Amino acid sequence: MIYNLADHHSIANKFIAELRDTTIQKDAMRFRRNLERVGEILAYELSKKMNFIPQDTETPLGIATAYVPMNQVVLGTILRAGLPLHQGLLNYFDMAENAFVSAYRQHHKDGSFEINVQYVSCPNLDGKTLIIADPMLATGASMDLTIKALKEYGTPAEIHVVTAIASMQGVQYIHRQHPNVHIWMGACDEELTAKSYIVPGLGDAGDLSFGAKLQE
Repeated sequence: MIYNLADHHSIANKFIAELRDTTIQKDAMRFRRNLERVGEILAYELSKKMNFIPQDTETPLGIATAYVPMNQVVLGTILRAGLPLHQGLLNYFDMAENAFVSAYRQHHKDGSFEINVQYVSCPNLDGKTLIIADPMLATGASMDLTIKALKEYGTPAEIHVVTAIASMQGVQYIHRQHPNVHIWMGACDEELTAKSYIVPGLGDAGDLSFGAKLQE
């Protein structure tokens, strides 16, 4: 399943537009908050696909029955850029366990790069709902390696990928490599540059959230 928020007009369009805006991007706190908002909206949409059970709650005047999710959720994120989006998901799935993966592009002088995964912290995933957050799904290579790394910790009942901006190439790549993975995105762009950056995209989400880093 592939879900694109941009296919449905909502307040999410405003948050995505602000994430892309070069003037508003100068406010790192607002950039992080907008990523968090997108995470919250996608968490709500994703929750509609979960399994629900009835739960009785005692009120001051009687008993109320509500249907609540029964899924055991694990929220995974790719450091560091995924943290604000992860927080948005955690705001709604507030009882979730959490996993963290260090996956980054190591650039070479010839302009090429390779993806390195150096650190994984993860609970047991057997039978659980794994939701992985990364604000940009460009080539899909980082997400592919992240999914494979997390699968070493058990077999989830289902896997969801949540991203603010995806490229069509990245979506297709993940769908080919992991056909059972569900993809949830704020918007999908058609183009990648020669250096594999999404166009029009929004730039480097990690730098915009937390400040520029020295390139290795």
